[in-house]
Amino acid sequence: MNVLIVEDEKSLSHEVEIYLTKQGYNCDVAFNGKSASEKIFVNAYDFVLLDIGLPDYNGFDLLKEAREGNRDSAFIILTARSETDDKIKGLDLGADDYLAKPFSLMELHSRMQAILRRKHGLTTNAIRIGEFLMDINNRTVHYGEQLVNLTRKEFDLLHYLALHKNRVLTRMQLTEHIWGDVMEEDYDSNYIDVHIKNLRKKLSAFGGTDWLETVRGIGYRLNQ
Repeated sequence: MNVLIVEDEKSLSHEVEIYLTKQGYNCDVAFNGKSASEKIFVNAYDFVLLDIGLPDYNGFDLLKEAREGNRDSAFIILTARSETDDKIKGLDLGADDYLAKPFSLMELHSRMQAILRRKHGLTTNAIRIGEFLMDINNRTVHYGEQLVNLTRKEFDLLHYLALHKNRVLTRMQLTEHIWGDVMEEDYDSNYIDVHIKNLRKKLSAFGGTDWLETVRGIGYRLNQ
């Protein structure tokens, strides 16, 4: 999952970036509104963590602009402002949540997980996929009591497909959300096919994987 951290306090943005990267997210950082606007225009983000008090941009204007062009992104306001009016204004402009500084990184991650659950109609951090159970918090997949040993990318790929069950995802979509900005990488669509092949092989050693469908010429779909 891709996250844009919009925060002019570089030490804080660095802390958030390190923490979320360890949790399996791909992070970009913008230290001002101009940079954030450019990144949001070019890239698709699952989360935008937005500081309202930017040096060159009204944070609320940026939120409004970004929300209009990124309907699928989740926005969390991070700010030193704690006034009720600011919270209401941010939420009215499309923010999904609001965290006042200083905040706990664990709480930030917990709120991000809660937004994901709401967005995808989940009630817990566990997702049942066929005969398998995916634990989002612990980043594990089990078949009964047996642990399926997946790599980080394999887990991320399965997680993203599960969150968008019954929807065809193109190879480019999967690559952008699992590997980040493909324009900065030596992109090869075969990466996805190889990882899907390895994922199927590992899962099929335990149970059926008929729910993981290849949509010829387009990409993949998880049927539930």
